[in-house]
Amino acid sequence: RVSAGAPRAPRGVPTMARWLLLAAVAATPSVLAFLAPGRGARAAPLRAGLDEPGSRRVLAEQSAAALAAAAVASLGTPMPAVAGGRRQLNAASAAGTRVNRDADSLLRLALPINCPEARELQSAVEDIKGDVRVRRFLSAETDVERGLTVIKQKGKALVKAVRADTRDRAQELLVSLETGLDTVRRELGVDAFQGSVQDQDKINNVLAAQRKLSDDLTELQELMVPTGYTVEVPDDFQDLPRLNGRAKVAFTYAKGSPGDKFDVDGVLRDRITVTMVLDGFTAPITAGNILDLVKRGWYNGLTITRSDGFVVQAGDKDPEGTVHGYVPAGKTEERKVPLEIFVKGDTAPMYSMTIEEDQRGYAPTVLPFQAYGAIGMARSEFENDSASSQIFWLLFESDLTPAGKNMLDGRYACAGMAVDNAELLRLVSEGDKIVEAKVLSGAENLKNA
Repeated sequence: RVSAGAPRAPRGVPTMARWLLLAAVAATPSVLAFLAPGRGARAAPLRAGLDEPGSRRVLAEQSAAALAAAAVASLGTPMPAVAGGRRQLNAASAAGTRVNRDADSLLRLALPINCPEARELQSAVEDIKGDVRVRRFLSAETDVERGLTVIKQKGKALVKAVRADTRDRAQELLVSLETGLDTVRRELGVDAFQGSVQDQDKINNVLAAQRKLSDDLTELQELMVPTGYTVEVPDDFQDLPRLNGRAKVAFTYAKGSPGDKFDVDGVLRDRITVTMVLDGFTAPITAGNILDLVKRGWYNGLTITRSDGFVVQAGDKDPEGTVHGYVPAGKTEERKVPLEIFVKGDTAPMYSMTIEEDQRGYAPTVLPFQAYGAIGMARSEFENDSASSQIFWLLFESDLTPAGKNMLDGRYACAGMAVDNAELLRLVSEGDKIVEAKVLSGAENLKNA
């Protein structure tokens, strides 16, 4: 039975589909060394000729695509086939560590601003995090110097780029960013033996300071969004809830069985909370719909209907019934929202069609499904405008759901990202409960609620 937004595959099919996905992954370039005679999985680069048309490498990659498509079809999930994409700064097509999986970074890159100096500062601040996590301390020191140089030499341009009424705040943020970079530089200078307690403390202290830098940077860039900025929405959808800007919400989860607890790194907890940013800049109708439902208390007490290592999904109050979405008071039918896809380079989202249907199967989206906890709305596979109340969080894994090839971008609207405790979503199982979903900030940006 395929219900609106929450299709379920027949028993036994998910297992088969997972094998197909694993088979597809096995054909990726990182494992293609097995195809070269006499070479193992960790061997040197493949011999010449494997990239030629008709070669084993090309055939393997074609087989991988076919296997992935078969896996999706057999899963019967609300996330159908892959949307292609060229490598972009925020939508890399590669797997592994080269993919930008940082939700805060992706949200910053999706902001409707045009300030090269802000992007230059962003690059320096974000690189600190990446370098420190793999103990490239010298590179991190270089990142710090890059950031300080941008602030000292281009600070006036950064302040000029913000809204006129926020320039005093921008100056304060630049001072805070400079102080934070000095703090990171000082922490990086601590001498510690690799693998020691002091070494781990050093990394933790730098990452804590970088987190503050990241928050300041986000606030600074948000000040650059023009006053009253909105994106164009077709007249047919003007009566739907709409988020002009961004909002922050928190979902609190509990285990479904009495007495069960979440094991968070060895610590048992009755509840866990994940904080999320809903993005009305790139998906005003989709994000507005979710925010409206959170305000109404729709998700409070609902059961998680799906958690399979690919997504966590909820929002259906009666999974075994005939109505699977939100029915407004006084109405007899579900409120549905259109498919909303914002393609990079466009000035507004397109509605009611996928990028393939728009003959742009290669196009990257402004906010891609590329981070753990990316938020989307489930819908019927063959009805673009059938989303109502069921939301999902992508459990992003760059090797199994590679950026630009993850079966979601261009087919589902990415309405936001989990920004705090996203990794805890892995602990949420089918049958667990959403204790409460509440708005933390941005409620004033919701229109038509």
